[in-house]
Amino acid sequence: MIKQNEAKQRKIVVNIDSTYKYVQLWNGIFNLTEKGLQILSAFIDVQIITNEENFCCVRNKKAVSRIVGIKDYNTLNNYIKRFKDKGVIIKNNSVYSLNDFLNPDTSSVNVIIHTI
Repeated sequence: MIKQNEAKQRKIVVNIDSTYKYVQLWNGIFNLTEKGLQILSAFIDVQIITNEENFCCVRNKKAVSRIVGIKDYNTLNNYIKRFKDKGVIIKNNSVYSLNDFLNPDTSSVNVIIHTI
């Protein structure tokens, strides 16, 4: 028997086979456009390879622009600003990093929902 104040818990297992699908799963929180999702997933994939300290460094931007078909990598600065404004990436002392919530190496995420 469940007590009135006892929380109901649900568990769901999601098998995801690409970075794009991983960020797409969380897009309800960050509300990115389709192009934004493509660019973010490309940034994550490139960062896994380059392991740069700065997630949005020039090296990563050049690689991402090639992957998503943007001629001038500086165009990505518009998306980087949106990512920062939405909490997708965090800027600390001129160094950008991915929000830990969006790290595809995370094996488990707990979401607590409070209804009001």
